[in-house]
Amino acid sequence: MNSPIKLPNTILLYLLTLCIITKAQNLNNPNYLHHFCDNTTTSTTTYKDNLNTLLSSLASNATSNSIGFFNASAGLEPDDVYGLFFCRGDLSTDVCQNCVANATSDIVQRHCPTQRVALIWYDECFLRYSNKIMFSTMERDPNYTLWNEKNLAVPTDFNRILVDTIGTAVYRAANMPAGAKKFAATKANYTTDDNLYVLVQCTPDLSSRDCHQCLLAAYSGLEICCNEKQGGRIMFPSCLVNFEMYINYNETYVEAAALAPSPVPQGDKRSSKKIWIVIGATLSTIVGVLLFSSFAYTMWRRKKREEIRNSQVIQLLDMEGRTIEDDYSNEIMYGEVKSHDSLLIQLDIVLKATNQYSNENKLGQGGFGPVYKGVMEDGKEIAVKRLSRTSGQGLREFMNEVNLIARLQHRNLVKLLGCCLEKNEKLLVYEYMPNKSLDVYLFDSTMRVQLDWQRRLSIINGIARGLLYLHEDSRLRIIHRDLKASNILLDYETNPKISDFGMARIFSGNHSEANTNRIVGTYGYMAPEYAMEGLSSVKSDVFSFGVLMLEIISGKRNGGFHLSEEGKSLLNFAWKLWSEGKGLELMDSLLEKSSVATEVLKCIHIGLLCVQEDPVDRPTMSSVVVMLAGDNLKIPIPSKPAFSVGRVVAEETTSSNQRVCSVNEVTLSNVLPR
Repeated sequence: MNSPIKLPNTILLYLLTLCIITKAQNLNNPNYLHHFCDNTTTSTTTYKDNLNTLLSSLASNATSNSIGFFNASAGLEPDDVYGLFFCRGDLSTDVCQNCVANATSDIVQRHCPTQRVALIWYDECFLRYSNKIMFSTMERDPNYTLWNEKNLAVPTDFNRILVDTIGTAVYRAANMPAGAKKFAATKANYTTDDNLYVLVQCTPDLSSRDCHQCLLAAYSGLEICCNEKQGGRIMFPSCLVNFEMYINYNETYVEAAALAPSPVPQGDKRSSKKIWIVIGATLSTIVGVLLFSSFAYTMWRRKKREEIRNSQVIQLLDMEGRTIEDDYSNEIMYGEVKSHDSLLIQLDIVLKATNQYSNENKLGQGGFGPVYKGVMEDGKEIAVKRLSRTSGQGLREFMNEVNLIARLQHRNLVKLLGCCLEKNEKLLVYEYMPNKSLDVYLFDSTMRVQLDWQRRLSIINGIARGLLYLHEDSRLRIIHRDLKASNILLDYETNPKISDFGMARIFSGNHSEANTNRIVGTYGYMAPEYAMEGLSSVKSDVFSFGVLMLEIISGKRNGGFHLSEEGKSLLNFAWKLWSEGKGLELMDSLLEKSSVATEVLKCIHIGLLCVQEDPVDRPTMSSVVVMLAGDNLKIPIPSKPAFSVGRVVAEETTSSNQRVCSVNEVTLSNVLPR
């Protein structure tokens, strides 16, 4: 008679727990939270058919998906569509499948029937689709925020406990191996009787670095919305962070997963197992040390090469008023540009594309030379900036453009396609922006009609996201230093693209500000501490963004605005109206029919926060993005804005005492413990 097989206690516990979870989780309709549909609609049958095919594929792949995530695409350009689903990491496959099935049905039938881009959040899962590729890309917009309406009687060390607990969860989730759920849940005691519960998760297609960055950005948003609240949640397209004073995750599943046994080496005797375990651990340690040492040495070598290369560039860019000989600078530039070999474009190709720089192809004249439209052999439209041979500042701009934009990729930054250094020509080739620059529309009484409120709000959000990328999310910390309406280009769909990085400055390490006696930029947009003292920082860009916001709302230039009877600047005029409760009087009269009063007033409020005199009082761009996205956030009260710094354009000053004049609708809600 065979004796019954005995399983280890840990395995029995694990199997029993999974059974309990499966039975305990009901498959009722998932808990709907929010949805987002963009303004781009489709009427083509092909796109709709492709979308239905995609949604069917997502639903069918939720049935046997062990990590609660799947992405797919359907169709060919221009009707291709991309989508994914993403289930919470502590839920069973059945719950995930049920949620995805509801999402694929509800998103088109109830919420976004004609839109090309849509997202829907449930408590159990998230689903999105778009006509643009979005896989393996960290995205934070659009986002959705909820908070517990009850305030917390906060102990003195609560914030420290919250930061530590979220930090632990973020580290665990971000460092999950490839192919695994990037999910972590943990708890901590903050009083004798009460616990803090934290849940974080990223989509599994993100790199560890992007996951870590996404979760930290989400936590930054929680600091703004949910300070002293009993709970809060922020959901991005790529990640989510949730904390509560009650259990906000399936604790049984998390504990069972932690108890799941690891594979044990097989052998005849217990002693031999121990020996092999010790040997394996020792060898692993040795190999790990060797690999780490090799990696550290490689990174050290790479860093030294980067420091040397950057020091050469900075030497060229930041010489205080010193004349640079053309031959010497060209030699440096050619060596630098060769490091971006893939960007080099032959001169004859550019000449053919621009019809030999014909006047018919000329788009305009910039401070550093003319700009021409071109068409490549494959039909791709380009814009070519031809730098003047006599412009020393143009040489610095050329190197800044090549070395910065070549390393920056963001939907709200203009894309550099290539450059050319042949026969004393210095050419920069960009993607072509058919709608020219924002100032062409904004400050023209006829063209301005085309910018209704939703377009202006979209432009404001896009500029904010582009600046946030420069300040915090790119590999480099970059200050633009010349943000203005003429440097915001508009694509076919009037999406904004920040351009002209000739005056931008790179900051390395923990440095965030610098002092210079070469004041470059445009008066009217300059922060006072920069215009008067040469002190530049990310808050200088925030000031310029605030000016630009008020210009977009009013349709008037700050640099040319005045009231004849009072002599006020646009900033002071906006402050006066806002302080008197007449903020809507600042709004462009053309926006009366298309605007939403609460949105306009919120944007004026944020704009005034950005133009405060003390840089410390101005918000960071990450705070600005969160404030723009939220409807019910408590926004700080601004102080009186800085004085206006002139009304003329400054190309460059050679000393501190001399001057040469020359853009998602998201709803925020309260949520109570379930």
